[in-house]
Amino acid sequence: MTVDPKQAHLWIVGGGIAGMATAAFAIRDAGVPGENIHILEELQITGGAMDGSKFPDVPDALVTRGGRMFEEQAYQTTWDLFATIPSLEDPDVTVREEILDFNSTFKTRARARLVDGQHRILDASSYGLSNRDRFAMTRMLAMSENTLGARRIDEIFGEHFFETNFWQMWRTMFAFQKWHSATELRRYFLRFVQEFDLLDTVGGICRTKYNQYDSMILPLQRWLVDQGVDVRFGTRVTDVDFTGRPERRATRLHLEDPRGSSTIKLGGNDFTFITIGSITADSTYGSNDTVPPLVRDRVDHGWSLWEEIAKKAPDFGRPNTFFGNIDENKWESFTLTMHSDVLLKRITEYTGNEPGTGALTTFIESGWHLSMVVPAQPHFPNLPENTYTLWGYGFEIDNVGDYVQKKMSQATGTEILTELVHQLGFEDLLDEVLSTTDVTTVMMPYASALFSRRVPGDRPKVVPEGSQNFAFLGQFTELPRDVVFTVEYSIHGAMHAVYTLFGVERPIPPIYRGLRDPKVAVTALQAAFK
Repeated sequence: MTVDPKQAHLWIVGGGIAGMATAAFAIRDAGVPGENIHILEELQITGGAMDGSKFPDVPDALVTRGGRMFEEQAYQTTWDLFATIPSLEDPDVTVREEILDFNSTFKTRARARLVDGQHRILDASSYGLSNRDRFAMTRMLAMSENTLGARRIDEIFGEHFFETNFWQMWRTMFAFQKWHSATELRRYFLRFVQEFDLLDTVGGICRTKYNQYDSMILPLQRWLVDQGVDVRFGTRVTDVDFTGRPERRATRLHLEDPRGSSTIKLGGNDFTFITIGSITADSTYGSNDTVPPLVRDRVDHGWSLWEEIAKKAPDFGRPNTFFGNIDENKWESFTLTMHSDVLLKRITEYTGNEPGTGALTTFIESGWHLSMVVPAQPHFPNLPENTYTLWGYGFEIDNVGDYVQKKMSQATGTEILTELVHQLGFEDLLDEVLSTTDVTTVMMPYASALFSRRVPGDRPKVVPEGSQNFAFLGQFTELPRDVVFTVEYSIHGAMHAVYTLFGVERPIPPIYRGLRDPKVAVTALQAAFK
């Protein structure tokens, strides 16, 4: 490393968790002054997919596009980062400490993980795997990623596997469809083998005190601003110029902001970290009476920068692999803002779980394949009294509902709430629930695009070969053995990028590999025979 970190300037493209973590690691571990770090964000808010806010069109309604679960062994770089970031409400307590304290009180043990079409809570502790399923699983784990290539999950497993409780729980916990990448499923099995025995209770996961925007993004943003980081909202990077091999450099950023088009020339002390791709690109919103449209033609620039960059070198990835099949990757989420506790109380009575202790409830026979999560209340700080929230999503949104005779993708928020109440068997509460609830719906064309079938080279390395001053960030980069669709992946990539380019000698926490622990391996094997 020849550049003095004190003289370095960082230009970070994207203000999501990957970009923010990059800034934090550069300050904390590489010694770059905060005022030398510039985050260029097209939107007017940081956090990327980790959102949680009021819905602009309905003042009393809240919205979260998704929810995130965390895990002790697999999230080592996440805990490393947030062990040094003060929490939102108490500067003497770190975010990590707050999460540990919260989860010591709200222990997850789902009692209603799976529900059938007759509103019966199923015995999810019986996984239902056959010997053929177990053989297919073992065979997949023994195969290399090169051998698996772009195979689908349903090219590895037979139909029986997709009828098991194991698959119903795994797919909804991690958002897999049977046509998704077998390579990614293999990585997930290896990364989370320690959770095999806990799928039915989701007892191995932990949550944040509030939604992840308030519990993680805001504290990190506040810390970065306190360090002097320059955040430029409304700034879109449209292209990046590079020199060729063997020593490759990013030489210029092309920008658009409210003042027009401009460029930033990157000199010898300049580094750029570029977020590529987006699972929340072209998200659209609906309310009680409206339906969120499905955008198919990439209008909000979430993919355009990677498209431009990918033209410049064969090892910069192939974005079309991930955005090219919307119908395989879209799903729709919904947030209920309840101005009465009548539904919350009935759900608590029905499931046997107090809010914040139950994780996912999945209605396995519902046409829309609905799941819901009731978080600890309040899920947003400073909520008005007698206001409550829950979040859910549909996995089969082009199917017709069981009670609302429409596709979920064509249903209003009120109709989605009606379907949910009927799936619960709470018809006697329907009128009161409808009159006291605001529903926010979100259509996400690329929600699970990162599970698209892929081959080596579709995702670029975080630090490409020969790079002197640039790295790629986010869920569409390649980190061997790690798993996408996790906050950990974005933070792990950010740490790897900063440590590599700045020669940080502090070790990166290793990827946890549970099968190397005999106790974990035996427990996982026993779980496969549940």
